[in-house]
Amino acid sequence: METLIAISRWLAKQHVVTWCVQQEGELWCANAFYLFDAQKVAFYILTEEKTRHAQMSGPQAAVAGTVNGQPKTVALIRGVQFKGEIRRLEGEESDLARKAYNRRFPVARMLSAPVWEIRLDESNSPTTRWALVKK
Repeated sequence: METLIAISRWLAKQHVVTWCVQQEGELWCANAFYLFDAQKVAFYILTEEKTRHAQMSGPQAAVAGTVNGQPKTVALIRGVQFKGEIRRLEGEESDLARKAYNRRFPVARMLSAPVWEIRLDESNSPTTRWALVKK
């Protein structure tokens, strides 16, 4: 649990997630600003349904990705790699996530893109390995 807390703190200081999906053997990756929810161990992002990665995701899909800082010194490199599931949120769930996202990124109020959740099922940090247990 202590490791999850440390990683959650680090993720709260970052803001861009890279995630990848696949469909029928074709891979595609994308980047987005994110809000991390430590209780749900999930990222919340905005992306338009017409994008290639959203179309490949459909309403729900397997996903893998990374969050990393951009230090100029190799010794300071930190990051998190993960796999999990991406899904488009609907209704009240979407509304609540959007309000929280807009608090972190006020400019997002001008965007109408749907909210997506990337739930982490497993993760790895270069300095600390940790696995999440599904409830």
